[in-house]
Amino acid sequence: MHWIILAVAAYTAWRFVSKQTGARVARHASRSVPTLRSEQSGDEGEANVQAELRAALSWLCGDDFYLHDGPLLLNHAPGTEFPTAEVDHLAITPFGILVVETKNWTGRIMPGCDDSSIERVGADGHSEARRSPLAQNRSKVRFLRSILPAVWPVESIAVFPNTNCELSPQLPVNLMGIDDLRQWLRTRKALHEQRGGVRINVHSARAALLTLAETAPAAIEQHREKVRKNPKKVTCTY
Repeated sequence: MHWIILAVAAYTAWRFVSKQTGARVARHASRSVPTLRSEQSGDEGEANVQAELRAALSWLCGDDFYLHDGPLLLNHAPGTEFPTAEVDHLAITPFGILVVETKNWTGRIMPGCDDSSIERVGADGHSEARRSPLAQNRSKVRFLRSILPAVWPVESIAVFPNTNCELSPQLPVNLMGIDDLRQWLRTRKALHEQRGGVRINVHSARAALLTLAETAPAAIEQHREKVRKNPKKVTCTY
């Protein structure tokens, strides 16, 4: 799989330049931006999903998997205004590469006006349109599929760990509660084996993916601050 590493070598050079020119800004951002209550809740949800992912994958795969410890950035669009995209959890297994988004929301989650949105109904009955986490992951999944071998499945899922969250059965199966995660993974592994899918070399995939990623906390905080200043809004007409 040495050609995989070579295929992404250009990104390594871009990462080096970006780190040198942006290091001071990243350090400043990490010191000056306060933690929001919503981010604290999100961090708690991500910790719960990370723990369940590790337990489930250990149960299914033994030691033959890689789960990145915390969020990371994919350098999916170098040279553009938004060159990085954050991944909450990246899991590499023999049966697939998973881009996992965590949403620690409460309320009822319903299908939205299109496949890029979902609807959240709060305890007070107020309804609001939100961007689907699967839509959030599309560019990340598309990027990984373009750079990795086509026989390596790359899939997007979103997990809702809050116990006060109710998911509509009409939602895509890739949107799930934390209690559904283990069975979803088990089913995907069984399907991959039944179809005679190529077994992913976890070590090679990890080496290739980390070449494309940024993991420094300061860089992640800099990315988040940029997202805060440029939120994507969802507009639905019912």
